[in-house]
Amino acid sequence: MPEIQLGAHTMRSHGVKVARLHMHDWLILILLGVIDVVLNVIDPFYRFVGEDMMTDLKYPLKGNTVPFWAVPIIAVLLPFAIFALYYIFRKDVYDLHHAILGLLFSVLITGVITDAIKDGVGRPRPDFYWRCFPDGNPIYDNVTRNVICHGKKSVVNEGHKSFPSGHSSWSFAGLGFLALYLSGKIRAFDQTGHVAKLCIVFLPLLAAALVAISRVDDYWHHWQDVFAGGLLGLTVASFCYLQFFPPPYDTDGWGPRAYFQMLAESHDNQSSATTNSLRVQPAETEIVYLSPGNGRETVEINTHEASPILDDMERGRRQLFST
Repeated sequence: MPEIQLGAHTMRSHGVKVARLHMHDWLILILLGVIDVVLNVIDPFYRFVGEDMMTDLKYPLKGNTVPFWAVPIIAVLLPFAIFALYYIFRKDVYDLHHAILGLLFSVLITGVITDAIKDGVGRPRPDFYWRCFPDGNPIYDNVTRNVICHGKKSVVNEGHKSFPSGHSSWSFAGLGFLALYLSGKIRAFDQTGHVAKLCIVFLPLLAAALVAISRVDDYWHHWQDVFAGGLLGLTVASFCYLQFFPPPYDTDGWGPRAYFQMLAESHDNQSSATTNSLRVQPAETEIVYLSPGNGRETVEINTHEASPILDDMERGRRQLFST
């Protein structure tokens, strides 16, 4: 479908209407946020960690190269800024609203799934030894040889949340959604052979990959945790994007589905109005017999529209002669 401009659809003119149509979606977002907070507060499953398992869990306890507070900035606020720039250029509140809503769904659904799996699996982090025994003096159960941690409870709890990586899943959920959004806007798959477009699409994915790699370098995650987190985030981002936008390779991949639905409804309304204005009522026919006195009878047929407006314009007259 070709791109058609029907005037600006700004936040002032259509923002309230669009938000009301998706009010239930915003309520679900709030519910997802509450669930995610609860999942971060509860204790994870304390998986058995034997003495012989500590060999692979003695990596040093380091800080975060990418802090926790930086992940929402990279995965949420950065895409928001790009959405806002596109809105300034195009003045399409449908695109802005659905992009923001889809991105928030992507990161929050990913967050809930990630934290639920973290709490259920309870896999120890690579630096678990120093979380469990901060003074370097290990204590194990005499029978099972399970660890008896004497470190700070919050630190130990965090040490049981290795799988999957939250940094990785959130980064790929947000930046993966942004990559799909950009690929649709620049028509990266229009088969014109412009490889430079792919560089723009891959840039957010590269940023997400670097965030994921930093988690392995900081010894907060095993490589399997990072791989699973990235795959989870990218999968959820794809599903959420396709809820609001056509596939990037589609002809209409540059705009949200709601925009094209609005165009279709406007076209139907205009067609209906045009049909009603041009509708002609049934014609009335009048037959008059005349005798001019020349031996022939003349039949005069007058035809006119029942509508008084078209009565004078559409009056037709035919004469048939018969003996």
